[in-house]
Amino acid sequence: MKPKRDIEKIYSNDEFVAKLRRLADCIESGEQFEIQIAGERIYTPVRAVYSIEHEREGGSHEIEFQIRWED
Repeated sequence: MKPKRDIEKIYSNDEFVAKLRRLADCIESGEQFEIQIAGERIYTPVRAVYSIEHEREGGSHEIEFQIRWED
């Protein structure tokens, strides 16, 4: 079992759009999505579940695009 991780990385608009576009292409074609995050290659399976979360606290807002699956 791999150790617990919690990593956040800031991307430029162009980089973020490219990653979202690749993700959308994989979802549409029924293929697994592959991404490298902080040196670790992650393979998201086709059975993954996608969700969007909105958080608000005071004047601050956060939207998270989430991909979840079990090993």
